Amino acid sequence: MAIERSEVEKIAHLARLGLAENDLPRTTETLNNILGLIDRMQAVDTSGVEPLAHPLETTQRLRADEVTEANHRDDYQAIAPAVENGLYLVPRVIE
Repeated sequence: MAIERSEVEKIAHLARLGLAENDLPRTTETLNNILGLIDRMQAVDTSGVEPLAHPLETTQRLRADEVTEANHRDDYQAIAPAVENGLYLVPRVIE
């Protein structure tokens, strides 16, 4: 599928792109190269290929879910201005 210069001008107008006159041949050639690549890709026989969710069939390496820090809750609540039943008490903001 080849695209003509007039079609590039029309597309540029619809996309509100200001293409200079000397850029039109290069833009036309670039778009034709892209469309040629798409045609070649669509011509490949993929009838025996299973669709993939990801190009690499890998599993994600996850670290073990282990506690790595000490619990300092009591230390932090000891210096808090107001604590009740393990919760921090703060002034009421909305009335």
